[in-house]
Amino acid sequence: MTKVIVLTGPESTAKSTLTKELARHFDGLWFPECAREYLSGRTSGYMYADVEEIARKQIEQYDRALRSCRRLVFLDTWLIITKVWFEWVFEEVPDWLEEAVRTHPVDLFLLCRPDIPWQPDPLRENGGEQREKLFLTYQHELQSRGFRYAGVEGHGDVRTMNAIKAVKLNLSP
Repeated sequence: MTKVIVLTGPESTAKSTLTKELARHFDGLWFPECAREYLSGRTSGYMYADVEEIARKQIEQYDRALRSCRRLVFLDTWLIITKVWFEWVFEEVPDWLEEAVRTHPVDLFLLCRPDIPWQPDPLRENGGEQREKLFLTYQHELQSRGFRYAGVEGHGDVRTMNAIKAVKLNLSP
């Protein structure tokens, strides 16, 4: 049975790096961040419909992950981040998104703390204090829904080892 692990947290907290490193360590499968793939190379901003399309692509990734029959699958972000994104940017969430969150269970969320330096890039919007506010918002979302999650912190290899330990601790038989 496939276990789904999602890397979540504010921008520039090593989610993409950890997703790949964890998949390599556990001989699992990883999926890249849908938003980054969808928005890369665009010269204009994004709209509500774009974020809806990103959410749909996240659901497609999830479905592909389950069909993979791999023991562990690691997703770089998930619908919780997209829900918060809708709230922060548009102050509105599509009606269908809550149902999608409920019907696509995740076995473990790894919540990445913003304790490493911000790395700006054209797709990142929320540096500085916003990173900590977003971290607390994601943490609240996970806690209020009763989702299993573990925090990940530290720099470099320490961060990776903390993530590996969290997966082992929370998904051991």
